Amino acid sequence: MIRYPLKSGLSFIFVFMSVRLRALLESDAAAIARLLNNKKIWDNLRDFIPLPYSINDAQIFIKQCGEDQPQKHFAIEYKNELVGVIGFIPQDDIYRKNAELGYWLGEPYWNKGIMTQAITLAVFYAFSELNIVRIFAHVFDRNIPSQKVLAKAGFNLDYIAKKAVIKNGIILDEYRFSIVKD
Repeated sequence: MIRYPLKSGLSFIFVFMSVRLRALLESDAAAIARLLNNKKIWDNLRDFIPLPYSINDAQIFIKQCGEDQPQKHFAIEYKNELVGVIGFIPQDDIYRKNAELGYWLGEPYWNKGIMTQAITLAVFYAFSELNIVRIFAHVFDRNIPSQKVLAKAGFNLDYIAKKAVIKNGIILDEYRFSIVKD
């Protein structure tokens, strides 16, 4: 894993094998909209993310992420091309040393090991830069590829919450994975 200092607003860029994480840029809006405007991806995300997903939606998201201090959301690049987004939602109160991990990857890039590398980089960043000791992710029961990716990245299954979420009118079980800082 290589950590490069940057001159931009993001203090570091992280690279692992063929994947790198970097700050989101205004110029990423078209690629994000093109990739995220996909029902197969949306079916595994929370409902607050719109479908169809427009360039305007992407611009608003990028602007909000640019206000993060420290940086909490990243473009996932593979072979110098934006292929997805990954980020954290730090928790508060008694959970203030925890962060929720969220991510998505464009369908043309599935099954290439990209997300496992991206999660590994993101976890390294959160543990070293965000003063986080525990990272967790929620996954729908039908999203077996995401469950496998988290396991490959070192996450453990904490529990299965039966009939905990509803997506597209279907009640689903929710799998919660986590990883803790050594």
